[in-house]
Amino acid sequence: MTTKAIRAPAVDAHVACDVCGRTLLRGERAHPYLDGGVRRAVCELCTARAHQEGWIPEGTLPAYSGRQSASERRRSLFGRLRRRRGGEAVLEEPDLVGARHATTATTATAATTATTATTATTAPLRQRMTLREPRHVRAVPASPEHRIATAIAAFNSSEHPRTVAGVARSLGLPTVSVTPVSDRPSVVRLVVAWELCWYRYEVDLADEDEGVRLADQGSELDELAAYERQPNAICDESGSLALPG
Repeated sequence: MTTKAIRAPAVDAHVACDVCGRTLLRGERAHPYLDGGVRRAVCELCTARAHQEGWIPEGTLPAYSGRQSASERRRSLFGRLRRRRGGEAVLEEPDLVGARHATTATTATAATTATTATTATTAPLRQRMTLREPRHVRAVPASPEHRIATAIAAFNSSEHPRTVAGVARSLGLPTVSVTPVSDRPSVVRLVVAWELCWYRYEVDLADEDEGVRLADQGSELDELAAYERQPNAICDESGSLALPG
């Protein structure tokens, strides 16, 4: 009786991301997307860019209709106006604000003899129309040590540790450098590096809405600055970062 060697298929060994072109490492998962009926493979780091390009996750339906561009959809989501009623802030959809503006204009035209009352009614409306969605600004820690600790906590609460853990399963634990950016006091830069690849993340501590973003990535350690290759933090198997000791 002869035996036959069975080898596991290597279908996923050379999957490349259709956004950044990078070949996925062992342990990384490719997300399937549809681009005009064409199936695309997207890595963990490029899912946000795939959404911006209008690609649809396979098996789902788009959450919008019509032919709006990605930038127009974002403006329609975040372009809500803020008005104040009885001391309480209320969000209004732009079409409702436009309808109220039309109603006020009609009333002002009919009541030509009540000039003072009309001015008092339309002035607050014009003020509401010029308001913009406020940015959620938070206080930046004064000392570099506190900024580094705050940036590490923000990174650990994001989705990026999953990517780091996936690469670490193949390449081992990385070296980690966390440093504040000298010319941007509120920004902290985190570099997670292996011998074969590296990722650079940035955290803007002053902007709560910005979160943690992937700023750059590469495959050669020589592409990093000298201080970015000096580790001052550690990484565990789950991809979470921490200060040593």
